[in-house]
Amino acid sequence: MTTTTNLGSKPPVNSVSPLTWVKKNLFSTWYNGILTILSLLFLYGIGSGLLRWTFTQAQWGVIGANLRLFFVGLYPQTLIWRPWTSLGIIIIMGGFSWGILTRKGAIFSRTTLIILGILGATCVALSIPAGIQSSLLLWGMLFLLIIGAVVGRRVGTRIPAIANWLPLIWLVTFFVLLWLLEGGLFLRQVRRDDLSGLILTLFVAIVSIVLSFPFGVLLALGRQSSLPAIRWLSIAYIELIRGLPLIGILFMAQVMLPLVLPSGVRLERVVRAIAGFTIFTAAYLAENVRGGLQSVPRGQVEAAKALGLSIPLVLIFIVLPQAIKAVIPTIVGQFISLFKDTSLLAIVGLVDLLGISQSILASPKYLGRYGEIYLFIAVIYWICCYSMSLASRKLENQLGRD
Repeated sequence: MTTTTNLGSKPPVNSVSPLTWVKKNLFSTWYNGILTILSLLFLYGIGSGLLRWTFTQAQWGVIGANLRLFFVGLYPQTLIWRPWTSLGIIIIMGGFSWGILTRKGAIFSRTTLIILGILGATCVALSIPAGIQSSLLLWGMLFLLIIGAVVGRRVGTRIPAIANWLPLIWLVTFFVLLWLLEGGLFLRQVRRDDLSGLILTLFVAIVSIVLSFPFGVLLALGRQSSLPAIRWLSIAYIELIRGLPLIGILFMAQVMLPLVLPSGVRLERVVRAIAGFTIFTAAYLAENVRGGLQSVPRGQVEAAKALGLSIPLVLIFIVLPQAIKAVIPTIVGQFISLFKDTSLLAIVGLVDLLGISQSILASPKYLGRYGEIYLFIAVIYWICCYSMSLASRKLENQLGRD
């Protein structure tokens, strides 16, 4: 008797009906059923109250009347075209990068369509209080995102190697945006300390992330160095900074950093705040990267040395790629924490997104509008943090496939 087996066939998929899934996961026992009913009642009570307040009691006019303050703060009104142009460049680059990174899959998946639908609904919601001009600009930004994604997909399909150049392209774009917002050359100059609102929050977060990452990697390598002086200095720095609160480091950067600089050198408050965030975050990133370094098998390092590679080449091409890949979730989590910690800028005299909100609430015209304003800025923080989390998951999947 001869039997043939189709080795290329896929395993059978057991389909479960929704009713069976609910019975198995939510009402498997009598106490699970009670907990499920109590949880549903609790969620209904909170959700119905929140929806009732959102649509019947909340006065969302405070958001539309101060929309410009939330995003650009006290940026000169005559130069408002610069933030809009910068936002357009960011949107185009974001869509371009999205198209390149998803060139092998479906660019408009179900999740993507849901996100685009939410963005479109947000544009519709903001169009009423913001005015027709701002509404058209927001819809234009959404259109630029889609166009950038389509162009990026075509370019990525024809030139796959361009994906490796995306970090350098974004670095160049950052300096272009910095020049556009601050001025210089033939543009009117705007001081960094005059930046406020969401622009200041993003500026401090992005610069601190870019500076703290290589500093943290060097500290992690220094902590595992065979040279006692470098190793103990790295350990002392990491343990000292991790034992201090962030707000204390920010105050020290504002007050003590000018004391160690040469006379006549006066750093702006924004630069001092960035220095504080960088010093603090680098210590935590060093421990995250050190965990990744310990996950790399020692045999790979010894094999690379046996092939004649020098220690710097072993670190750059063998150790660091594997170590950083292993700790991407923790690194991104630290970056998200840094972004949320920028709300402390209001304590050191800088008017970030939270500081602008407090300034609006101090106006007699908007007294008592705490719920609307804080919910709005919470949504902004969530969108930025979730975007970072989503990008990290895409990066993990991309590295896993490679």
